[in-house]
Amino acid sequence: MHHIVAYALSGCFAGWPANNGLWAWEGDEIVVGCSVGDFQAQPGHSVTGHIRSVLLRSRDGGESWTAEEPQDYLNDPHPPAALAEESDWTGDGFALRVVGTGYHGTDEPRGGFYLSEDRGHTWRGPYRLDGPTGCAPLDGLEMTPRTDYLVGGARECLLFGSARDPETWGSDRVFCARTADAGRTFQFVSWMVPPSDAYRAVMPSTVRCSPNVMVSAVRRRDMSTDQGWIDAYGSTDNGGSWSYLSRVGETGGWNGNPPALVRLRDRRLCCVYGDRTRRQMVARFSRYEGRSWDAPVILRDDFHSVDGEPDLGYPRIFQRADGCLVAVYYWATRDHPQQHIAATLWFPAGSS
Repeated sequence: MHHIVAYALSGCFAGWPANNGLWAWEGDEIVVGCSVGDFQAQPGHSVTGHIRSVLLRSRDGGESWTAEEPQDYLNDPHPPAALAEESDWTGDGFALRVVGTGYHGTDEPRGGFYLSEDRGHTWRGPYRLDGPTGCAPLDGLEMTPRTDYLVGGARECLLFGSARDPETWGSDRVFCARTADAGRTFQFVSWMVPPSDAYRAVMPSTVRCSPNVMVSAVRRRDMSTDQGWIDAYGSTDNGGSWSYLSRVGETGGWNGNPPALVRLRDRRLCCVYGDRTRRQMVARFSRYEGRSWDAPVILRDDFHSVDGEPDLGYPRIFQRADGCLVAVYYWATRDHPQQHIAATLWFPAGSS
């Protein structure tokens, strides 16, 4: 395994790729988002001051990275507007960035999104997430989506998000929505994890296995014990309904960690997540579309932060054309004891 420091700036805290997004295109060009602020050692997150959104770009499959701060991307926030024009969501340079409330860098209680058609160099938005918050299942709830979507055509896309009771932190539950008009409106489709479920469910990471079969890994937490884990859910009717598949792995205390899921070229699934109790980055593979998982693979366990807090993880993942996996997350080591963005590159065992 090859570990790379993708972004580290003295005096700065950089984190949360999972809260931002990862987009990849042919030619092994990758863009991943992160949140950056001033570093100040303290309990919880050692970040103070204004938190800005930074994009990291690699044109060589994750071997090297450069930082960008597009002027029209998140850092100049204004109220979301209605999306008037339609664009081709299957275009070569298309990227969608979904925002909500309740996490670093965005505060849109009704949700919103940005669009790029040139591989993240320029962006349009924010646009209103019109539709879901006006329907009965989500009426009165606060939107807490991160970026998780599957494009199905020039104007069609499934979006996987979460919503919560604005008066109850941790009441998030996961849903599926659909647009058939390139983002002008979205319709609620189904609950992946319904409000009747006993535990927090947020930050899904979803892949398509066949025209109608999808698998999603979901971040879970028992609010009474502060223990977190990852569950897998599946749909066999293109998102119309969902069922529980398996428990993927443990993410520990300190609010746990979200998953990053990818479908490999050999049809296996790979799920990467951080375990804050064990201070590890972990990968697990499934040969059976999320119904069971092989033994955990420890990607790294050399975490060492100047503040002593196990503030780590929040990965995104991508598979290059040559089969190499690229996991991007935030980390700290003895050489770089302030939280920074790191990447692990490796060829998974058993790949063809």
